Amino acid sequence: MKTLLTSLLFTGALLAQTPQAGADWLHYQGNLEGFRFSPLTQVTKANAGRLQPLWSYQIDKTDKFEASPIVRGGIMYISEPPSDVTALETRSGKVLWKYRRVYPDNIPTCCGRVNRGVAILGDRVYVGTLDAHLVALDASSGNVVWDVEVADFHKGYTSTVAPMIVKDKVIIGSAGGEFGVRGYLAAYDAKTGKQAWRFWTVPNAGEPGSETWTGQSLKTGSATTWVTGSYDAALNTIYWGTGNPGPDWNGKSRLGDNLYSDSLIALDADTGKLKWHFQFTPHDLLDLDATQTPILIDANWKGQPRKLVLFANRNCFYYVLDRVTGEYLLGKSYVRQTWAEPNLSDKGKATWRANTQPTEQGTLVYPNSPGATNYQAPAYSPNTKLHYVMTRDEGGVFYSGDDTYKQGSWFLAGRFISKPGEDATGGVKAMDPMTGTPKWTFETGPSWSGVLATAGGLVFTAMADGDMIALDDATGKLLWRYPMGGKVNADPISYTGADGKQQIAIASGHAIFAFGIRDTPPIN
Repeated sequence: MKTLLTSLLFTGALLAQTPQAGADWLHYQGNLEGFRFSPLTQVTKANAGRLQPLWSYQIDKTDKFEASPIVRGGIMYISEPPSDVTALETRSGKVLWKYRRVYPDNIPTCCGRVNRGVAILGDRVYVGTLDAHLVALDASSGNVVWDVEVADFHKGYTSTVAPMIVKDKVIIGSAGGEFGVRGYLAAYDAKTGKQAWRFWTVPNAGEPGSETWTGQSLKTGSATTWVTGSYDAALNTIYWGTGNPGPDWNGKSRLGDNLYSDSLIALDADTGKLKWHFQFTPHDLLDLDATQTPILIDANWKGQPRKLVLFANRNCFYYVLDRVTGEYLLGKSYVRQTWAEPNLSDKGKATWRANTQPTEQGTLVYPNSPGATNYQAPAYSPNTKLHYVMTRDEGGVFYSGDDTYKQGSWFLAGRFISKPGEDATGGVKAMDPMTGTPKWTFETGPSWSGVLATAGGLVFTAMADGDMIALDDATGKLLWRYPMGGKVNADPISYTGADGKQQIAIASGHAIFAFGIRDTPPIN
């Protein structure tokens, strides 16, 4: 009877996961379609200039703070580096509970001890950990419900991605691509922690796609899945981007296109079976991970209603695909690039230009390794029908090197530097998905902030210097700017606070800040 009751309660939680529109922020991107759009309208173009900080919470770490919070019922759940979890009350930022994990000393990390967020379902909060575990916590106390090992960190695996809830499963990606791991996307039963399925992004020998690798490279091909994907409930399909092949900057040991690296994969949510894939950068030699957020929209394409997926890629091309079939519909460069021929093939395949591969002497190529965009979350507004993307323009000099593999050690086979004498630029581009061209651009400098769109007609992001800004979603006009005092490496969200008022929150430096419009002046 106890088991049945628990099951019924958990099923009830699944049904209750849809809140009043916009009150909560239940998923990494706000919704499973990847919009990062808030339907809240209390903060508008007319009053955005009155925004001010309501509260802040300081973390006790010095690592980069990349997390995008989850909010439900007036409580904010954040992951702190390396992968701890804190629950905050949204009226004041008061700490309700903390989960602090003890980590081994010898975890290999690529790009800092970071974590990008948690997931929530029913009475549980889920987090992937730096030592490659998936942990379920009691949402009311932070106590551990279950803890399972997803991969072996000794081999170079970590988990930095925010998990995604799909029905009764927790979807978790992999990190560690710079250590020659073999990438995967895995699903776990949300109630028990039992693995439901695992899709390997580098195929086994003899499987489809394995012919695009040579020698032993299948075992060290990377293609990790370190940024959260999207989900179409009607098609029961998960869409997830994959990272670069390993090693990064020397492809001699992995001749071929190297599937399914630098690809968008479409998987059956129940089985993990591959429905289709689309590779953006065949035989990547520049570390151009395709781990950006797929945005799922329904729209008329050349007069016909179609289910589309929008993808602003790190490789400098903007893509539109049919998300039912994976058919290529549009591909156009949106940031300066020199690695590929300007026109993609009829099937959307890029062709490498001559003399753009890394060499021992160094080769100048656009973009630099951070790419045209990176892990920064984009946004899509169903009101303007524009896709807002944080972009970067910078050249890099790429050097090839030794490609010897050693388990748990760096597997880069080269290096890169920014183009000497040139400063990176960047800004938010409001992309028209129907044409692949920007409607407007607002220069922010090379910012690592994501983007949020709202029904109040606003686009929120941060400047490279750390200032939080609000832009007019139709024109890009600057409406509000606030100095945060720290660099922003995270993505903004919006929700209804415990007081019933709209808030906008973002991590900056080593703190998270919540903004809103006060009815009365703050009390000193």
